[in-house]
This record gives sequence, structure tokens and C-alpha cells, in this order.
Amino acid sequence: MRFFFLLTLFFAPSVLALDLMETYRRAQNYDALFIAAQATLEAERERLPQARSALLPYLSLSGHSTLNDNRVRAPDMTRDSRYNSHSYGLTLTQPIFRRENFVAYEQGQIVALMAEARFAEAKQNLILRVAEAYLAVLDAQSTLEAAQAQKEAIAQQLEQAQHYFEAGVTTIIDTAEAESRYDLALAQEIAGANELEIRREALYVLIGDTTEELARLRGNLPQILPEPATVSPWVEAAQTGNLTVQIAEYEADIADLEIARANAGHYPTLDLVANVGKSRSQDNMGARPTTETGNIGLQWNMPLFSGGYVSSRAREAAANRHATLALLDAARRHAARSARQNFLGVINGMAQIQALSAALSSSLNSVEHNKTGYEIGVRINIDVLNAEQQVFTTRRDLARAKHETLLAQLRLKNATGTLDEQDLAEINALQYQTQ
Repeated sequence: MRFFFLLTLFFAPSVLALDLMETYRRAQNYDALFIAAQATLEAERERLPQARSALLPYLSLSGHSTLNDNRVRAPDMTRDSRYNSHSYGLTLTQPIFRRENFVAYEQGQIVALMAEARFAEAKQNLILRVAEAYLAVLDAQSTLEAAQAQKEAIAQQLEQAQHYFEAGVTTIIDTAEAESRYDLALAQEIAGANELEIRREALYVLIGDTTEELARLRGNLPQILPEPATVSPWVEAAQTGNLTVQIAEYEADIADLEIARANAGHYPTLDLVANVGKSRSQDNMGARPTTETGNIGLQWNMPLFSGGYVSSRAREAAANRHATLALLDAARRHAARSARQNFLGVINGMAQIQALSAALSSSLNSVEHNKTGYEIGVRINIDVLNAEQQVFTTRRDLARAKHETLLAQLRLKNATGTLDEQDLAEINALQYQTQ
């Protein structure tokens, strides 16, 4: 039985760490904002058939049944009559010219396009939010692990300082310095653990589970620079392709049409109206004749005065259009600024990664040299502790630079409206699985 149990453990499938793409898939099914965006898209799509319906025929059926109780009194006669009368009719109305309805249909077409753009923006925002939360957890993990490694290194240095002090080689100052650094490293470890929990909680909001281990990034990231390699094309692309800019452009188009729709209140309307009906009632002789009617014709209406309502609506629409144009300018400026910032973030981030990688190698060498110098008496304990602190700082900064550079790449794509799942997949390919 024991052999069978061990064999089962040996051949049991290993649990892979949660990678970035799987995190994104879970967020699509769990994130409340994205689910709301999907529902909003479905709702906004209905605006077009609603606007189209105003151009199509309207058919209605009506009828009534009435109990009539009549009493006629005259000097020589009194007559009472009590009977039912029934009627029903079918009315068809086909708008022929209604300027406001035609403009509303054009607006409905733009609203449908804007709804698609809003959902695409929500999808890009989800990609960014997932990447930011995921990499924030990795960043916190790297910081915590660096703090733990520093604490262990200082603990060894403290033990060595105590040993040297007991042997009479060094003074109590070395031990006191090591103890002080150890306490500081312990505080940093506690702060790092707390920060990790906070960032895991932020990821939980997106996917509903944070118990799994996350896949880590490989140590060396490829040097992938933006293409084209100058900022101007990215800025130009952001001013036209950014989804927020596109939505603002749609809103400006709708505002333009709203002016036309308001002014349509001055236009006449023309409808084709057709009716068929049947009625039956009792006449004075007691007979119950049935009357059938049918007519078709054009109904024309010309508005003359509405108390200034139409003119007021036109002024309101013009003011709203001015506001949408200002918001469009703001969206273009924000997109351009975002493109510039994140382009520089990628360029400078790559350079920073190279510099910090070299600095980490130098810091590790410095630790070894200072330890050797301390052992032979040419370095003091504080030199070793400072070198250990430098290793911790450099490791933390290097991990953060990698994460921020990857995020800058995604934000640059987002600024130009080209961010998609493939960009996440490319980052996902830089991860390795832990078991």
C-alpha cells in the first residue's frame, strides 16, 4: 500500500503556476467592470433598431364596446332604448418625411459604432489592469524575496561578528551594527509581506482567487525597442487611433447631428395614413346595421410656434457640440502625452535594465570582496553591511524596472489603440513555470 501511494505521487500531474494569459482569461469571466461593459454593448446595439423603427410603418388595432342607455321624452311620447354598439379599426401610419427621425437614425448608426469602440476600450483596459495587478504581485514578491535574502545575509554577518567579538578580534560595535541592520531587514521583510498581501488582494478583485503561485519572468528580458524607433509616428498614431479619441470623435458627430435634429422641429411632417374599420349598433327601429369603413391619405403637419422650445433645443445642442469638441481636443492631447511618456518609458526602461543588471553583478562582487576584506582585517563590518544593502536595493530596482518596462510597452500600444491579447501573449512567453 505504501509503495502504491508513493507511485501515485510520482506520476501525479504537477500543478503549474498561474501565468498571465490564464489570469486574463479568468478576469474576462469574473471582473465586474468587464462584464458590465459586455452588457452595455448589448444594450447600446439596440439603439440602432430603435432608431430604424421610427422610419418603418406603424400598425395599430383599436376597438371599443359601449353599452348605450337612451331615454327620449316628448309631450306625447316617451321612448327608452338600451343597446350595445361595437367597433374596431386598423390604422397604418407610414412616415414619408420626418426630418427628426432620419437624423435620429443617423445618430443610431454612430451610437452603434461608438458602442463597439467603448467595448474595445474596456477590453484594452482589462488587459492593462490584469497586467498591472499581475506584475504588481511579482514586483512585491521580488521585493519580499530580496528582503529575505538580505536578512539571511545579515544574520550570517551578525553571527560572524559575534564570533569575532567573542574571540577578541573585533569590538562590540560590529555586533551592534549588524544587529541594527538585522532589525531593519526584519522590518523590511514585514513591510514586504504586507505589501504582497495588498497586491494579491488587488488581483483577487479581478480573478476571484489568489491562492495559486504566479509564473515568474525569466532573468534576462530581450531588448525589444519600439518600432518605429522615433516618437513622432507614435504620437500621430495616438491622436487618431486611440480609442478614447475615437469615442470623442463619435460623440462630436452625434452632437453635430443633434443640432440638425433640434432644428428639424421647424420642418413639416408628412405621413401616409390608412384606416379600415367596422362598427355595429342598433338604430331607432331596432335594426342592427354593420358599417364598414376604409380610407387612405396623406397627413401633413406644419409647426408654426412652440413657445420657443425648438430654438432653445437648437441652442442647447450647439453648446453641447462646443463641449464635445473641447473634450475631443483634450482626448487627443492626453493620448499624445501618453504616447510620448510610454515611448520614453520603454526606451529608458531598457537602458535602466541593462545598467541595473550590470550594477547587480558589481554589487554581488562587492559583497564577496568586502567579506574577504573583513576576514583579513582590511574592511570593517559596516562595509559588508553596506554592500549587502546595495545588493538588496539593486535587486529590487531591477525587478521593478523590468515590470515597469513591460507595462510601458503595453501602455504605448494602448495609447495608439492597438493593444490586444497578442501583446499579453508576448509577455507570457517571457515567463517560466514554477511547480
